[in-house]
Amino acid sequence: MAAMEPAFTFAIGDIHGCHRALLQSLKQCRDYANGQSHRLVFIGDYIDRGPDSRSVIEAIRSLEHHDPDFVICLMGNHEEMLLDAIDTGDPSHWLSNGGAATLASYGVRDPQELPAGDVAWMRSLRLSYDDGKRFFAHAGVDPDLPLDRQPKEALLWIRDRFHRSQADYGRLIMHGHTPLDHARPEIRPNRVNIDTACVYGGVLTAAVFADEAVAPVAFLSSREW
Repeated sequence: MAAMEPAFTFAIGDIHGCHRALLQSLKQCRDYANGQSHRLVFIGDYIDRGPDSRSVIEAIRSLEHHDPDFVICLMGNHEEMLLDAIDTGDPSHWLSNGGAATLASYGVRDPQELPAGDVAWMRSLRLSYDDGKRFFAHAGVDPDLPLDRQPKEALLWIRDRFHRSQADYGRLIMHGHTPLDHARPEIRPNRVNIDTACVYGGVLTAAVFADEAVAPVAFLSSREW
């Protein structure tokens, strides 16, 4: 039996090991929902750069385990970099992009030593989520392709061409990946960027969706400290 549509959807931006900000954000979401059902959509980049990637993964996996119908976890490019490091045996690219902080949070020196369960979970992450009004992806979409034919490279890595596009995708594209330097979401007619640079001293943003409105009805912000 399919789960009923929740009263609210919260899309949470790039976390990057900022565990305290994640806990604050989750509390804000619960308080905003005020006992009503709600969905959580995590936009990816749970790990790297920040102080506690391990606790972030543990918290999100626990949420997903207890409420799999209402917790959607997307892959980010940092999860892909880690998986590539494990698969190729060459961690240099990942380490140069904040991977050392993830190893430290797990108390290991090599990505091959990371817990098999957490690695398997990262492999299982979906690349996008379409709720009929919004299309959620970590980085964005290729403006020249339909949403149901998006390549992994675009969903995890695209920037400039997508940012410049004024295309009408038939959905509002919700994304992160490109940190904003003013700690506020970037709102455009066809897309909203919710990577508000928590790990760089900004905030962790949750976009709130309710009822039949396509655009966010509110934004909730949490800091690491």
